[in-house]
Amino acid sequence: MADSPLVIGVLASGRGSNLQSILNAIQSGALKARVGVVVSDKRDAEALVKARAHHLPAFFLDPRAYPDREGYDEAVVQTLSAHQVELVVLAGFMRLVTKKFLDPFQNKVINIHPSLLPAFPGLNAHRQALTHGVKVSGCTVHFVDSEMDHGPIIAQVCVPVLEGDTESSLADRILAEEHRVLPRVIQYYADGKIKCEGRKVLIEDGLSI
Repeated sequence: MADSPLVIGVLASGRGSNLQSILNAIQSGALKARVGVVVSDKRDAEALVKARAHHLPAFFLDPRAYPDREGYDEAVVQTLSAHQVELVVLAGFMRLVTKKFLDPFQNKVINIHPSLLPAFPGLNAHRQALTHGVKVSGCTVHFVDSEMDHGPIIAQVCVPVLEGDTESSLADRILAEEHRVLPRVIQYYADGKIKCEGRKVLIEDGLSI
């Protein structure tokens, strides 16, 4: 492991519960990293409130202030780079990113999604799972590419779908697993144990989740 902690940039559009799980893991010593900056595309995102409560740099970047997606992504990259970010974590960030974002952070952007990809990408993953009647759902951590919820998979956790589950009850159980697995994946990355080669993810010593 490097002497200095891995610097993470977190992008979030909502309540920031996965950001909080990262901060909790850092505080407990389970994750040897630091959050360098938090960026949101929503002015009232709770993730920004959480970041500021921890005295972290936190920025609302308004997509309407830029001519197109590429212009917005360039602004996000400038913000991340200004804070020496080494790994970008999309934690409930509800925007597709472009090559303008991905090229400067090649194989350094990960996302967490509340389904067992490639099943149920995009919005309303829990509703999709219930509609299709699956018996097992879960969450996926993956490297990000230019397609939605598509990049190489790093880790998945299965969560049973119970009789009588609602979107809310299933979401709560999956979210608990997201909070557990995401910091572990980041720590493996910080330790240099996760590599991405094309569509293949190599994990040294296995990933115990």
